[in-house]
Amino acid sequence: MKKLISITTNEKKINSLQSLNSDCLVIGINEDKKLNDVTKVLNTASSGSIKKLIDRQELTGELKNQLYLPELNGFKANKVYFIGLGKKNKELKEDEFSTLSTALSKISISANSRNIDIFLPEIKVKSKNASWVYKILARDIESGCYQYFFDGKKKQPKYKLKKVNFLNLEGKDSKTKIISSIKIGQIVGAGMNTSKNLANTPANICTPSHLANQAKLLAKTYPSIKTKVLGEKEMKKLGMDCLLSVGNGSAQESKFIIMQYSGGEKKSKPHVIVGKGITFDTGGISIKPSPNMDEMKYDMSGSASVFGTMRAIGEIKPKLNIIGIVASAENMPSSTATKPGDVVNTLSGQTVEILNTDAEGRLVLCDALTYVERYKPASVIDIATLTGACVVALGHQATGLLSNDQGLADKIMESGFSSCDKAWQLPLWDEYQSDISSKYADIANIGGRAGTITAACFLSRFTKSYKWAHLDIAGTAYGGRVGKTSSGRPVPLLTEYLLSRK
Repeated sequence: MKKLISITTNEKKINSLQSLNSDCLVIGINEDKKLNDVTKVLNTASSGSIKKLIDRQELTGELKNQLYLPELNGFKANKVYFIGLGKKNKELKEDEFSTLSTALSKISISANSRNIDIFLPEIKVKSKNASWVYKILARDIESGCYQYFFDGKKKQPKYKLKKVNFLNLEGKDSKTKIISSIKIGQIVGAGMNTSKNLANTPANICTPSHLANQAKLLAKTYPSIKTKVLGEKEMKKLGMDCLLSVGNGSAQESKFIIMQYSGGEKKSKPHVIVGKGITFDTGGISIKPSPNMDEMKYDMSGSASVFGTMRAIGEIKPKLNIIGIVASAENMPSSTATKPGDVVNTLSGQTVEILNTDAEGRLVLCDALTYVERYKPASVIDIATLTGACVVALGHQATGLLSNDQGLADKIMESGFSSCDKAWQLPLWDEYQSDISSKYADIANIGGRAGTITAACFLSRFTKSYKWAHLDIAGTAYGGRVGKTSSGRPVPLLTEYLLSRK
């Protein structure tokens, strides 16, 4: 998706806001029971209106305190919003700032204005600089503007907001550095929207072939990305029988998609991200119950995050080599579908006993993870809505993280906190490996009570030659506070991690 809005900067002082012709003016104020440096100027300009609001405790400046005024005496702006920033000079925690940033993005959308001007006194976040603050703000505003359009629906949402203007870039960083961070933040927000749009698209449209076409389109948009698509014949020739077994019951052809970004030296090892692309998951012969089965169009959210991240990488142009892989199939029941108890070969040469056809994500990923060995990768991260057990363990707040390399896990955790897109590590101990033993094959595709961990144990059997991490996004890709819609996660985490590898 293209950027939805224009984000610009235009230095203005607090005493010039009253004369600003603005569709909507958003002003951040610090917590204070009396007039401070900012509110004193605003109060004088408004002939005492601000003091009345403070005295009535309608305008407190407490963190996230919001006040909307259709008009403010003495100001030319059509409408004015105030948002509380908390106590001046008090450092916010990352969680507190993330909540504030989300609230500010919601104001930008709900204002129902074409152009918005935002004036914020300096916001201090623990261990973060001003560039980071504005990067997150720009990302959240761009991402917050997203609405899904469906061709054929009579009442379509309209993009009202066209431009957001930051008026006061306060902080110790140079203005140039802050402006650069704003651009990167907006690019990541647009990447999140790309991910959302793919995941929200109905499964009768978003098929494996649709994903393949989107990958080709991405390559046309960004010349630094080269796309290659393997069909079922090519996969069969390679020996990717495990991946192919998932799509056996579907009329839709399975696809294996490779998006290769070359920004580093040729000899530089690439970082690889691998997305589960099950465009609809009925469970196959092990069919799911019907309530909420419509949500299974989101079972390709891992692949959607790969698309969103590659879009961001294509625009930021880091000096790295990055490969995005999508293993895509549709899991349907039919007379040709894979059955519980079937044994299939994998690209690695290992055999898998499929005890449950609804544990299909790991079946497409294992062949993909074997395929990427040929690139001699510096790191590999797979992303998948893999287990309901992860939602039980971590809810909708954090992505599950498991890895065969603690250094890689630490870097991903750090990237998650830094991007306000958290992941939390679960153990990948040898004690769990016996849970996926099989009498008839090398591995069973399910086993044990610790479902998220044993799923990662399965994948680990195919990742022994490189540093690998698994992200289970079953709880963070959709649902929770965002409801039945895509969140765009973990595009921020993935982008942050990849950019930190420069």
